[in-house]
Amino acid sequence: MTPIEAAVAEAVDADLLSLYEDLHAHPELSGQEERTAARLAFALEAAGCRVARGIGGHGLAAVLEDGAGPVVLVRADMDALPVREETGLPYASRATAVDSRGNEVPVMHACGHDLHMAALVGLARSMQALRGRWRGRLVLVGQPSEEWVSGAAAMRADGLYDRFGRPDAALALHVAPGHPAGQVLLTEGIASAGGESLDLLVRGVGGHAAHPDETRDPVLLAAQVIVAIQSVVSREVDPQAFAVLTVASVHGGAKHNAIPDEVRLGLNIRFFDDAVRERLLCGIERVATGLARAAGVPEDRLPVLTLLPESARPFSNDPALVRRLRAAIGAAIGPERVGMLGPSSGSEDFGAFGAAEPPVPLCYLRIGAGPGRLHAADFAPDPLTVLTAGVTALTAAAIDLLAPSP
Repeated sequence: MTPIEAAVAEAVDADLLSLYEDLHAHPELSGQEERTAARLAFALEAAGCRVARGIGGHGLAAVLEDGAGPVVLVRADMDALPVREETGLPYASRATAVDSRGNEVPVMHACGHDLHMAALVGLARSMQALRGRWRGRLVLVGQPSEEWVSGAAAMRADGLYDRFGRPDAALALHVAPGHPAGQVLLTEGIASAGGESLDLLVRGVGGHAAHPDETRDPVLLAAQVIVAIQSVVSREVDPQAFAVLTVASVHGGAKHNAIPDEVRLGLNIRFFDDAVRERLLCGIERVATGLARAAGVPEDRLPVLTLLPESARPFSNDPALVRRLRAAIGAAIGPERVGMLGPSSGSEDFGAFGAAEPPVPLCYLRIGAGPGRLHAADFAPDPLTVLTAGVTALTAAAIDLLAPSP
């Protein structure tokens, strides 16, 4: 057994699995991660880290240091989703919370952030066991509000790098359902799409359902807009480019015989290129406004498009860093268990950790989680397999980046 294998075997024990189950059973929404952050901080302190709390909200940074050397940051996201769990696990979440709109919602770790946090603690444990084989500073970050794609920037703005040093490299991992459990997947170049959430308020003139001729029906108009804006992707974006436009929610009206004054659409777009982003935003507004005018909607009741503060920029892995870590991780777990993956259409705010001058090289790893779907109510990967692979990959990467100079 190699030193890394021995350290990981010691780190990924019943206590770490118990931590994972506790985090899974007590999820918290974005911006509300108070208990989660406290639990993670306690576990990192128990692993020998010096922990600072309350960075950019409920964010935390835990430091392991052994002499002078490079600074490596490893990020784990902490927030959960408004999803009702249907896994049947003995430690399934029964938590509820009040969301940002004042609604009580069920809460679940349906995106693997509980596994990411447990892997961060496993990394701290394995690196403690491997002291003497590395030099430098390891900064382990518990990040809030990833699902709102805002927590990384908030931690940066709150002085994360001023307090703990600008990293020479920043790493993160994310579970990847649909790939063999325990496989490590890497991406060179663009790793994650940019994403924007938008509200489109489709307005009209309401009235009685028996007299639609006296109204300018926003429900009918909203239906036309939902269909028509898809032509922005199919007919206005270069077919070789990547673009996704989704209408994810429709809200309007409260009575069967009353035509409402307005309908609110919840939209989401994804892109790899800023020019595509601009084409999508301009196209949505133009098509919606044109249809409203064609329907006779008064000028003071034209649609209103609002960009929400939940934006993520596309980010790229550093190719040289990816190649270096592919070799290091392959040596630890076997090259046949390390694969390459194309860019993800999902969005992430991990890129904010690279937005320094000069930029911080990034490497975003994915760990195969077997069958399942992210954000699904039945998402339940095997924790032992995922954690063993994740902690091994992170440990191999950290040891390689913090190797003592000859």
